[in-house]
Amino acid sequence: MAKRDYYDILGISRTASSEEIKKAYRRLAVKYHPDKNPGNQKEAEDKFKEVSEAYKILSDPEKRQIYDQYGHAGLEAEVGGGTGAGFGGFDFDPFKIFDEVFGRGSSGEDFFGDFFGGRRTYQDGGAQYREAQPGSNLHYRLEISFEEAAFGTEKDIRLSRYEKCQTCGGGGVKPGSHPRVCPTCKGTGYVRINQGFFSISRTCTHCQGRGTIVDNPCKDCRGTGRIKKSHKIKVKIPAGVDNDSRLRLRGEGEAGVRGGPPGDLYITLRVRAHPIFKREENTVICEVPITFTQAALGDEIRVPTLDGNVRLKIPPGTQTNKIFRLKGKGIPYLNSYGRGDQWVKIVVETPVSLSNDQKELLKRFEELGRGNGQPKVKEFFNKIKRIFK
Repeated sequence: MAKRDYYDILGISRTASSEEIKKAYRRLAVKYHPDKNPGNQKEAEDKFKEVSEAYKILSDPEKRQIYDQYGHAGLEAEVGGGTGAGFGGFDFDPFKIFDEVFGRGSSGEDFFGDFFGGRRTYQDGGAQYREAQPGSNLHYRLEISFEEAAFGTEKDIRLSRYEKCQTCGGGGVKPGSHPRVCPTCKGTGYVRINQGFFSISRTCTHCQGRGTIVDNPCKDCRGTGRIKKSHKIKVKIPAGVDNDSRLRLRGEGEAGVRGGPPGDLYITLRVRAHPIFKREENTVICEVPITFTQAALGDEIRVPTLDGNVRLKIPPGTQTNKIFRLKGKGIPYLNSYGRGDQWVKIVVETPVSLSNDQKELLKRFEELGRGNGQPKVKEFFNKIKRIFK
């Protein structure tokens, strides 16, 4: 089923300003919030996610530019994209977007979440955790060589992150103990306050929205359910990545709080410069110097490539900046088949520090060849004569 256009979803024009985008999202997000549609929650949730996805893309200038130019296919082509928990090949939490746009009350309570009576929960081993929080995403910058970027590699990295406490299983409760139901909210995590015609729900301040009270916290994690540890991770780098390519390792970020899912690990690649090769997309460029004699008489030289040296025939009369193409000797295409080409750019080196004998021979060569064998020089001076005659 084809995906709908993001501008149509929000009901705005393609020239809409950022303020118009946010205004359209706020109106539709409130309309389709699942907690405001208890009789038709499944359909409302799908609409809510669709609206949130459209806002997430169009409110980001970089993603919006990619979408405007390439559509949905452009967004799905991001390195490490894949199919995420949300729509469009990327992970996102529509409720988190909702909270960020509408903000929180001055007391730190999620006013809009409380107003709708909504409580997002996660299941962990049969236990239910209210106000569970996903773990934070982590970012790591990894340096690799030119060859490793071209052909792919595996790297072991070590980072420090919060992981689930093994002693309490992430619950934050001392083994053998159990949390008790909060007497204030009776385990719901929120209390209702009647104000005129409205019944408003607010986070329970006694249990901080958990619905339970922990009297005996785990000593290892001090009741947080997480412990910071150093962890080694194996990173598989695909062939064809480039400088600033970004890889995503799902679930390798910080552990969630109160049973929430873990975050992701984002790895940004830095490719070291190569002493010989340069890269333009999937093309490798190599400048090769040759002597004046080789250029004039022709020769067969050895040229370096990513696969080793190859022989290249230089025809007589080769000029500087002449480019020869070595087909299939470039960078492999990312997540695809085939490779780019290598361009060999010839640079004819002018002799320096000549001996007297060499100078005399060159002067004799110039006298013998004056007017012949140098068509560009001859053509240039003929043009001057025509202009200033």
